[in-house]
Amino acid sequence: MTTTSDRVSGPATRQVSKRVSQSVFDGSRLRVVLLVDVYDGAQQQFLEAYEQLCNQVASVPGHVSDQLCQSIENPSQWLITSEWESAPPFLDWVNSEEHVQMVKPLHSCVRDTRSLRFHIVRETGGEAPGLRSGQRRLQTSPRIGDGLIRHALTFTVKPGSEPTVARLLADYASPEAKVDDTTRLCRTSLFMHGNRVVRAIEVRGDLLAALRHVSRQPEVRAVEEAINPYLEQERDLADPESARVFFTRAAVPAVHHVTADQECLEAERHALCYPARPGCGTRLARLLAQRDEAAADDPDSPVCSSTIFQRDEIVVRLIDIRGGLEADPALSLGLPDPGQVAELTTLLDGRAVGADGSALKRGDLARFLALARMDLITDRRSPEA
Repeated sequence: MTTTSDRVSGPATRQVSKRVSQSVFDGSRLRVVLLVDVYDGAQQQFLEAYEQLCNQVASVPGHVSDQLCQSIENPSQWLITSEWESAPPFLDWVNSEEHVQMVKPLHSCVRDTRSLRFHIVRETGGEAPGLRSGQRRLQTSPRIGDGLIRHALTFTVKPGSEPTVARLLADYASPEAKVDDTTRLCRTSLFMHGNRVVRAIEVRGDLLAALRHVSRQPEVRAVEEAINPYLEQERDLADPESARVFFTRAAVPAVHHVTADQECLEAERHALCYPARPGCGTRLARLLAQRDEAAADDPDSPVCSSTIFQRDEIVVRLIDIRGGLEADPALSLGLPDPGQVAELTTLLDGRAVGADGSALKRGDLARFLALARMDLITDRRSPEA
């Protein structure tokens, strides 16, 4: 007889903070579910594409296993599941250019796909494949969550076009907040850092339904068409494949969210960009997440909430803060300890800490804050959010 396991390994899993509603840094194993609707007559092409993808992903660090399942009710519906040692290696792979190229044969034979990602919290049966005894890495308790899904998109525009793009992105009518009976757009915050644009959205309900809803709105389509000539990466939103590739490359997932135990009705929204050294994006995001989690217990911290978005070397920290950023640069950056500043320096691209790439010293925090600060273009909230 099998029983639900609640055994937890020692160092790999730590106590879950109730103030952290989302995090990929728990150390738990990850289950990825891909729902696929295959075109009629394309079953064999799909199977061949899957076999090729399966062989390639087997060598990706962090990958444990995968399964291909076919619906017993509708043979055109398929389910691909995969297990990973933890979320970060999967996100590193799925956000890579290698993955974009790898899945192209798959998308040519499917009508629709939907990807879902889950931490494994409990399980039945024996030890997981690929893990030694005692390495189950299950959470002691699930996260409570706050009902919001956070996601970001980023792209770059041609140098010199930044003022024009900022004006176009700031001057358009907000789309209808209600998507359907269960999904609503709650907030959209748009920032620029040099020629990089970052749009962060908060959704209650179904993120995919919300993104599709926004893309169909006439006011949004008009502004997207208007900025097309200024994009560094060309796209054709009328072409489904071009649009899919663009938004796949633009996606920047939220990897950590923490809220302080205090009311912050007067908080202002800001964003900071932390360009990481090559290969250091995940480590940098993890460090910032740890600092924000610790600060959430400090009643003197001006940061009311923080969301960290990360893709490759792009790390963006979106914060709601009391008193403005400049009041205390160290606390705004989430680095009150000089030792933490030194650790941050080892992960940052040299251009983020000065043209000479010199180490960031405590006296340089105000300068670094100015370099990291993103310009707010628009911040829109649904009246009923």
